[in-house]
Amino acid sequence: MRYAGIIGNPVGHSLSPVFQGAAFAASGLAISYERWETRPDELASRVAALRAPDCIGANVTIPFKEAVIPFLDELGGQSARVGAVNTIVNRDGRLFGFNTDGPGFVAALRHERAFEVAGKAFLLLGAGGAARGIAFALADARAARITIANRTRERGERLAVEVAAASLGCVVRAAADVEPPVGYDCLVNCTSQGMAGGGADRALPCDLSEARPGTLVVDIVYVQTTTPWLAAASGAGLPVLGGLPMLIYQGALAFELWTGVPAPVETMFEAARAALAERERVRNAGGARLG
Repeated sequence: MRYAGIIGNPVGHSLSPVFQGAAFAASGLAISYERWETRPDELASRVAALRAPDCIGANVTIPFKEAVIPFLDELGGQSARVGAVNTIVNRDGRLFGFNTDGPGFVAALRHERAFEVAGKAFLLLGAGGAARGIAFALADARAARITIANRTRERGERLAVEVAAASLGCVVRAAADVEPPVGYDCLVNCTSQGMAGGGADRALPCDLSEARPGTLVVDIVYVQTTTPWLAAASGAGLPVLGGLPMLIYQGALAFELWTGVPAPVETMFEAARAALAERERVRNAGGARLG
């Protein structure tokens, strides 16, 4: 039996053990996927343990995606440019870091909405870790234009400069404020605004009234089937995409880096959806008892 796991704090809510475990089982692989709740002072020893011969690697989540980098031997893919790692692969005792978040987002657009990035214009709302990975992946996939709108403009400007410097032909800029979504093919919410429990439940990240017909509206939150922003977009007749596909496709890329085997994506979706449905059932049952 080999093993992998997810490093973070907290990790109790993570869906990764659910869908990665289902993927290993469906592929006939004797691999166990574990939750590794890790304190900051434990990070170095936790990463060192990944070098064991029976460990294939790990996923990394908040707050360690940047902090793990000094403990790795080499960075691959976009991880060096993004400055964050969400997947570690053990290759004969050497640890390689990758970032599959952005490529997972591009794969979700392609496979779930038949939306090709090349030549398209994007408005990204937010400039945090998720937005960074997405922005670099969009530029790599030959997006024509990326506008980054962030509450702190300086942070958005830094990201725009970094992405522009690393891309060929993609026009990248930061917006002074959230502009009307005119002339974009895809709007992507990478903030907690409009998310239940996100501190601004009723505020939408962007006014959709000026979005042109057919604009794809994406919210990367996966814990809610429909966020208020996606509900507003659907009400306006716009196509939408929630955050679960990005989660699954980034996980599928991690699975393939670890195993060299094609990921059973549908099995991963089924397991994740069943787990989310069960969480919703438990929440509703708890609410009913409290009532």
